[in-house]
Amino acid sequence: MIRILDLKNTPYDSIFSREEEKTDVSQAVAEIIQNVRQNGDRALFEYCKRFDKAELESLEVTNEELDEAEKEVGEEFMALLRRAAKNIRAFHQCQKRQSFFLNEQEGIVIGQKIIPIENAGLYVPGGTASYPSTVLMDSIPAKIAGVENMVMVSPPNSKGRISAPILAAARVAGVDRIFKLGGAQAIAALAYGTETVPKVDKIVGPGNAFVAEAKKQVFGQVSIDMIAGPSEILIVADKKSDAKVLAADLLSQAEHDKMASAVLVTESKELAEKVSLELERQIPLLERSDIARCSIDTNGKILICEDLEKAIETANKLAPEHLELCVDAPFDYLDKIKHAGSVFLGRYCPEALGDYYAGPNHTLPTGGTARFSSPLSVDDFIKKTQVTYYTKDALKKASADVFNFANAEGLTAHAKSAVVRFEDEDK
Repeated sequence: MIRILDLKNTPYDSIFSREEEKTDVSQAVAEIIQNVRQNGDRALFEYCKRFDKAELESLEVTNEELDEAEKEVGEEFMALLRRAAKNIRAFHQCQKRQSFFLNEQEGIVIGQKIIPIENAGLYVPGGTASYPSTVLMDSIPAKIAGVENMVMVSPPNSKGRISAPILAAARVAGVDRIFKLGGAQAIAALAYGTETVPKVDKIVGPGNAFVAEAKKQVFGQVSIDMIAGPSEILIVADKKSDAKVLAADLLSQAEHDKMASAVLVTESKELAEKVSLELERQIPLLERSDIARCSIDTNGKILICEDLEKAIETANKLAPEHLELCVDAPFDYLDKIKHAGSVFLGRYCPEALGDYYAGPNHTLPTGGTARFSSPLSVDDFIKKTQVTYYTKDALKKASADVFNFANAEGLTAHAKSAVVRFEDEDK
């Protein structure tokens, strides 16, 4: 059963602590990466056989397999994917940056060029759940940014097939190439390349402990989006809120993972008790009830506070991945939210809207990292190059300042380079 705590009588450290599985996979992952670097495709085929029980003839998904996947999911689901993709594109299109150039002083041009990353890799988990939504959320911003080659990897089943909804979403999102690969070996293949799998410049997408560790280890060789932890939801709710609705929203995240965190903050003890009872009623009805039960019992909390101001203060301290404001006039509180991955406003905005359909990205900072990081966006798939141009006269005007600044730092070669072009003129 979920714990109900009074904020006035509970130390913050105990409120924000979370039980997590501690598994050190660093050595195993390092060995996998090294094997892929040395043996390329041969290592990948061996790992597919060992971990996925799949004996593959080819690592790459064919157009015929994409056609089959589209037929398997049916036109109704394809239409749903297209509607969701339309919303996601509309939102992320607004994030596009433009290059700029300034010419405010005679003889000087400075600016910044926006350049898309050429090659990006997307990891899409397999296992207990299929996530076509991740394909849309992580591929569409990349394509809007101008990424030329979007390469997707996802683990196959024992028959050597990737989930049909994942392949269907990849077709809608415009993914360029798809490979039947999972785990740390997939990350290694993307980071270093093999005979078949192209090397990329950035890797995005969630995964298990092996995938997360592999992303850590290849960072620097390639860029990564983030190291995502277990999913989180925090709901700030006033006493008018519906306990049945709040319980359902908490469980929408609790079913993700046994380590997921579902927290409700409210001013009403009566509402807290009603939500607790609703959770007990709803959990047995879920297909993933074992996962939700473990999440709620281990990491779930209902926090009772003095008022909504205190509730928002608490939310800012936790910096949750998902934050629901189930209150009247939610926009009145939006400016007070300082730390959250994604905010859902009002009584008719469940977090699931953000997971699949509304348009804002669902790849979000977890574990309190919303204090300093942001959701996945078009910005993740661009890089910026600075541009500087000075005419001879402009440099001559600035050269003394550069000379003196460089000397102040003890860098005499820097200083010399600022004035050397004019030495003959001064003789």
